[in-house]
This record gives sequence, structure tokens and C-alpha cells, in this order.
Amino acid sequence: MKFDVEGFRGWRNKCITLLGMSGVGKTYLSEMLRQHDWFHYSGDYRIGTRYLNEHILDLIKAHAMRDPFLRDLLRRDWIAIRNNIKVTDLGPVLSFVGKLGNPEQGGLPFAEFSRRQALYRDAEISAMHDVPDFVRKAQEIYSYPHLVNDVGGSLCELDEPRVIDLLARHSLILYIQVPPADEIKLIQRAQADPKPLYYRPDFLRAAVKDYLSVQGLSYVAEIEPDDFTRWVFPRLFHSRVPRYEAIARPHGYTVSSEDAAKVRDEQDFLQLIESAIARSDAPSVAGELQ
Repeated sequence: MKFDVEGFRGWRNKCITLLGMSGVGKTYLSEMLRQHDWFHYSGDYRIGTRYLNEHILDLIKAHAMRDPFLRDLLRRDWIAIRNNIKVTDLGPVLSFVGKLGNPEQGGLPFAEFSRRQALYRDAEISAMHDVPDFVRKAQEIYSYPHLVNDVGGSLCELDEPRVIDLLARHSLILYIQVPPADEIKLIQRAQADPKPLYYRPDFLRAAVKDYLSVQGLSYVAEIEPDDFTRWVFPRLFHSRVPRYEAIARPHGYTVSSEDAAKVRDEQDFLQLIESAIARSDAPSVAGELQ
């Protein structure tokens, strides 16, 4: 949705989608707003608990069945396995996505890695389609007047325009941009603790080809998983920036991660958005206020 400042202030039941790379403060802002009576909709939490839950459990069970003791317990239904995914700890989701590379170092073959990437993409699309329903649930069931949609950093990678159109109809999209001076810091943090990531298929194929060439390797099975993840992150970061901008320019507003980090309460957050709206070249109201 697009607003002028007065229109935004008059929006009774606000829904804000936070867009940007992991590490720019989306979850920090969402958790802070939760303390101010906002419903925190975490896309990755929804992915893990709803759309990838069975896939994650199947993976865990497959590993457990390799152990004779656990296999016997599982086959006799003497034990049960469940996920314990938290909004602030998405470990099972990350473990399922995994990293590409040498299986002896915890990596995945290219075909299996690509299969899981495709499942994650479908899950993220489904989770975003659930946002309008959760706006209703937040108000009607949980009595939260507002909702903050904390999306994964990979939203810009989905190449699914209908998702962006849906979010633009039902929420104000706020892109948290990393200033050039802070890009190196964000990249260094990500490289210090490399985590599983989602890649567009064409990006992944090109990156793997280049990495193998640079490292003088012949096969994906020779890739050291963490090293590839560190190597590819700067390339991924810079490929995502124009994609975020292509979403924010027509559909939303942009703020810097520096300004987002200064937000301490709901009033600060609302002021941040109002300032972004005031800077916009076309501050007009579009769509019906909810």
C-alpha cells in the first residue's frame, strides 16, 4: 500500500512487511513491536511449522533409522519425534535446507540440495499467501490491532510477482537498506557464521561453476560447505540489492538499517515510516484502508 502521512496515521489496523537481508534488524523490530501489541508473523516460522514440517520430520526419522536402537523404537511407535521450532531459533529449518558440498563434511549433493531449495521456495510462497488470513486472525482471534510481517531475506529471489502484488495490496512494504558503509560489516558477520541460504536456481548454477573454476575443483562433492557459503555470500548480497529496490520502488518505502537500529519503541517505528513516506516522490493513498 502507498500512503501520505495522514493516510498512514489514519490506518486503523496496520500491516507492515519488513523487507531486507538477514541481519538488517527485521526480527529485532518485530520482537520489539510484539511488546507493543503487534502480532509478529514470521515467514520462516510459518515455513518450518506448516509447510516444511513433514519434510523436516522425514529427514530426522531417516537419520534416526540408521541407528539400530532408534530404528526399533520408531518402528514399534515407542517414541515420537517432533520439531521444536521457535521464532528466534529456526534451527530445524536451516538444518533441512543444508549446505552444498562434500557429504563427509555435512554437505549435500547438488541434486538433493536443489530439491530442498525448491521445497523451500514453494513453502515461502505459500507462507506469504497466508499473510492476509493472519491479518484477520490477529484481529479476530488474538485481538492484536496490527501485524508485522517478518519475511526472509530470500523473498526477493522467488521470482513470483503475485506474491509481491499480494503483499503490496495487504501491507505497507518497508525495505531496510544497508548503507554502503555497513555492507562490509554485514558480509563479515555472515561469513563469520555461515548459515544455509536460499539461491535462485540460475544464480546457484553460475556460482557453483565459478567456484569450482576458482578453486580448481572438478566436482561438487569436493566443495567444503562452509567455504562455499562464505565465498558466495558477497555475490549473493550484491545480486539481491537491485531486486529489493525493484520491489520497494513501486510498492513500498525505504529506510536505512542505521535508522532502523535506532528504533526503541512503537512510536519510533511509526515515525520512521512516516519519515520514509514524507520522502517519497508520490505520497498518495492507494487501496482501501483496513
